[in-house]
Amino acid sequence: MVAAVKFESFVKHLAWGVHDFELTTPPVHVCTVALTAAANAPAAATDEVLANLTPITYTNLSTRVLVTSASAEASGVFKLTITDLTISASGGAANPFQYICIYDETPASPVVDPLICYYDYGSDLTLQDGESLTLNFDDAGGFFTIT
Repeated sequence: MVAAVKFESFVKHLAWGVHDFELTTPPVHVCTVALTAAANAPAAATDEVLANLTPITYTNLSTRVLVTSASAEASGVFKLTITDLTISASGGAANPFQYICIYDETPASPVVDPLICYYDYGSDLTLQDGESLTLNFDDAGGFFTIT
């Protein structure tokens, strides 16, 4: 998978205590994928919440909810690990998208649906009926680490 681009507000939201990535059942916070087309590129410096983006319509697409597989601190380093996600088109083609944005869908205050990062595939992708795309998150390095 291409390298992630962090939304700058993610750091601020961590400091404010907006996110809670503790691994519990059910998880404290749930991260979800938002897809946007090339014409609606996210802006890492200014976009803070999902409402700042223009997502595609998710007709014919499978779940976009991410599953946390590990959330731990060791020797002062926190690592969040996310299970790989396969997005599939079923019942017809999906709308084209270029950006895969990750957001925390749980917080309601002080911000709603804060953005974390996005992946830029360089041009619009269209999943045809029966096609899928696997988002392969780094198990060794984690989805992200805080040192």
